[in-house]
Amino acid sequence: MNWIWVFWLTVVQILVKPMIDVRDLSRTYQMGRVQVPALRGISLQILEGSITSIMGKSGSGKSTLLRQLGLLDLPSEGEITIDTHPVHRLSERERGHFRLSLLGYVFQEYALLAELTALENVYLPGMMLGRSGVDYQKRAWELLDLVGLKARAGHLPRELSGGEQQRVAIARSLINQPKYIFADEPTANLDTQAARSVMGSLVRLNLEYGVTVLFVSHDPDDKQYASSHVFLKDGEVTDAYI
Repeated sequence: MNWIWVFWLTVVQILVKPMIDVRDLSRTYQMGRVQVPALRGISLQILEGSITSIMGKSGSGKSTLLRQLGLLDLPSEGEITIDTHPVHRLSERERGHFRLSLLGYVFQEYALLAELTALENVYLPGMMLGRSGVDYQKRAWELLDLVGLKARAGHLPRELSGGEQQRVAIARSLINQPKYIFADEPTANLDTQAARSVMGSLVRLNLEYGVTVLFVSHDPDDKQYASSHVFLKDGEVTDAYI
């Protein structure tokens, strides 16, 4: 290997530090008298500013891992460090505040409130942090513009297509200026054109805002949108390109 390439690779590894560090992470669910392991001693690192895909077949543990990293579930064993914070040790109240302040989550089912407009759905998490109405409403308009839906701001979810609803969900995930976006099968319910639009929105926010993006997918075609990849099988990492 060319020595210049080795030099620059070393520089990058020094400057780009892991922002998410997972050590020996396990998650086991109790189903009656039976214990079902969903994650089995996973260790990995996610670099700042990357777009990372978590790939694998159904039942491989992809969504379980994302829920752990997004602080939506507690590990059975192991450690998760985000921005130097050992988040696996936080109380439920501390976890909730950490999620609202630093993390954004995009659900497969959109999770929009049916009685609220697109604009209101986007700025709702800002209200939960007690920010002024003018500030979060202005940012909500900007985020809808970012995902190409400013003209649809006044529409209810039932008046939007599946792809539009998912882009509203992406805009909502950015309202509190998070450092991380976690997207769980964001294109699973969409046609090809809508899926490309949604993934394009994730790439754009990564490039324009520097947000670190992690997304789960079982579709090999989605690998093209990521700079790093983690492959799971039966709750274990089988391969990783970080």
